[in-house]
Amino acid sequence: MATPIEQTQDDPEPPERHPGTGRRDTGAGQTGPDDFDEFWRATLAEHAGRGSAAYEEVRSPLRSIVVQDVRFPGFGGHPVRGWMLDPAHGGSRGTVVQFLGNNTGRGLPEQWTLLPSAGWSTFVMDNRGQSGPASVGDTADPVGSGPQIVGRMTSGIQHPETYYYRRLFTDAVCAVDAVAARGESGTAPLVVSGGSQGGATALAAAALCNGVTGALVEVPLLCDIPRSVETAADGPFTQVRDYLRTRRGDEAAVLRTLSYFDGVHFASRARAPALFAVGMRDPVCPPAGVLAAHEAYGGPEKTLCTYRFDGHEHGQWQHRRRQLEFLERHAVTT
Repeated sequence: MATPIEQTQDDPEPPERHPGTGRRDTGAGQTGPDDFDEFWRATLAEHAGRGSAAYEEVRSPLRSIVVQDVRFPGFGGHPVRGWMLDPAHGGSRGTVVQFLGNNTGRGLPEQWTLLPSAGWSTFVMDNRGQSGPASVGDTADPVGSGPQIVGRMTSGIQHPETYYYRRLFTDAVCAVDAVAARGESGTAPLVVSGGSQGGATALAAAALCNGVTGALVEVPLLCDIPRSVETAADGPFTQVRDYLRTRRGDEAAVLRTLSYFDGVHFASRARAPALFAVGMRDPVCPPAGVLAAHEAYGGPEKTLCTYRFDGHEHGQWQHRRRQLEFLERHAVTT
């Protein structure tokens, strides 16, 4: 069983209850459908491991960081882009694989300099089929889907095999494998990281990948999905509600599909130390879902940073410092 270590927060009392409910009913005992493990075993056996990554060094104004443009085969062998940023003078303390939030892409290398500046190589995985005004994407999603609400949350939701996040989470496994295959990695730490959609992806990678030594999980999406669909005030969960408003007979099928992608189910299968963050006023990723994933988390060590008065922003740069402190505890001694 995972051992919770010091809980950091900006309020003297741990806000363990979902605001307004007066209770702590996290649903952390959920383990998922009976064939959850077989579903993911078959998915990865069929659609992952389609080849090696290609790295191309690019010119950059960053003088203390080496930047490489990366292409690797993701789900079904589809090409996925990424950035690899390494400290310029060697001595990397390990690698952080960074997964991205909803409606964002890998952006520019200059957006990802914090961790390399602290001595950590950073692999930024692009989101297939996504982009945003501040972080442009460079990866297509060549797979179509049935009818959906605007956004990715209901893309292919009719069946687990066609759901968008099956492809994205498989991409994540392929990204971790690509990093692990680098000659420079050796036995150095390999940490998965992300917030919101990226937090859900990090939980999936922590559960599905071998060799992950740590997880930075911020306000993860897709946690305790049945309740979050009902309680979220904004963001992707509302897309599921909108979908079911007009497809009233599809609720059971939709919830069945989503059960294969619930972060609580992945959390119970993860085995690396983890640092979580929750904003207790988060309208996008309801805190009860984050608490459920943290409670279910199966790693040997887990820390929950609670931000009692924060929403989806969850601590911002104060939390970045806590992440650096977590990484420091798991760094290679150089």
